[in-house]
Amino acid sequence: MNNFSDNVLEWFKSHGRRDLPWQKNPTPYRVWVSEIMLQQTQVATVIPYYQRFMKKFPSIAELAKADIDQVLHLWTGLGYYARARNLHKAAQTVVEKFSSEFPKSVEALESLPGIGRSTAGAIVALSMNIQAPILDGNVKRVLARFHTIEGWPEQTKVKNALWQIAEQYTPSKDVAEYTQAIMDLGATVCKRANPSCDRCPLYSNCLAFTTNSIKKYPGKKPKKKLPVKSVVMYIFQNESGEVYLEKRPPNGIWGSLYSFPEQALEADTTLAHESIENIPQHILPLKSGKSLQPLRHTFSHYHLDINPRMVAVKQNGVEIAETDHWLWYPLDHSVEVGLAAPVKKLLSKLAVPL
Repeated sequence: MNNFSDNVLEWFKSHGRRDLPWQKNPTPYRVWVSEIMLQQTQVATVIPYYQRFMKKFPSIAELAKADIDQVLHLWTGLGYYARARNLHKAAQTVVEKFSSEFPKSVEALESLPGIGRSTAGAIVALSMNIQAPILDGNVKRVLARFHTIEGWPEQTKVKNALWQIAEQYTPSKDVAEYTQAIMDLGATVCKRANPSCDRCPLYSNCLAFTTNSIKKYPGKKPKKKLPVKSVVMYIFQNESGEVYLEKRPPNGIWGSLYSFPEQALEADTTLAHESIENIPQHILPLKSGKSLQPLRHTFSHYHLDINPRMVAVKQNGVEIAETDHWLWYPLDHSVEVGLAAPVKKLLSKLAVPL
């Protein structure tokens, strides 16, 4: 044990969070799902998603045998959908390769889709009380400030330095409590903005605090101007009020999610003169369509400006059965499929048929 971990653990006794859903019966499966959901997502946002997910898939076996559309449906709105696809793949691997039992080593866990070193460390520490460091965003912030580590934490040199410190401070006893404690300290006290240094058990030895340089740490990601792409999204609505959705390829943005057909909008093209292309063969537009309020969706590497266009359509007589590549989606949301975030937003505005 060391003074750092001693102080963190002592603080946790009185101030730690102990009523989060995944802290009740912290099995490897429950901890794993929570850690994946919490990546780049706040606790308050995650809680209702986690509860619905656990109700639908109470065990890894249930998740493994589920259809990917069911998984993505429950993930809709949480973002970063590769997490859900990897969760599903990893569940199948654990069932098939490890007889539904989670591996007990960080190295074996890292072999599973979507599990990196920090997530693997959290799984073994929180559910098995095995000594393993973690380095999520909250922990990076605490350590970077305590030691005034220069640079953006995702840079290799900086991350390696933080891992060394995390290893040094992780105790051999009370591992589960310490792991939760250091995450809680970063989330509730050593916050990104307006940290509560007066409530921190580490403040007297924190170099950023004693040098009045809290705002400098951790270092910020180098800024880069994001490019902008534009598309037209066609909302084809039939006489029953259902809208046409296509399933996107498994790779790329919104992989395996359902979305509206879209067409790239070139910089020199105006929406007023743009024609409808790639219309599915079994539908016939009744009107030229009307434009709706544009919206912007931002990815990590570019902005996507979406120009929605409502188009009333009807079946043209060609009999084609619905497949897992497309469907007529009812506005009562009774069909459970994963939806791209902008699609969910647009659907919420469609109260009545055209």
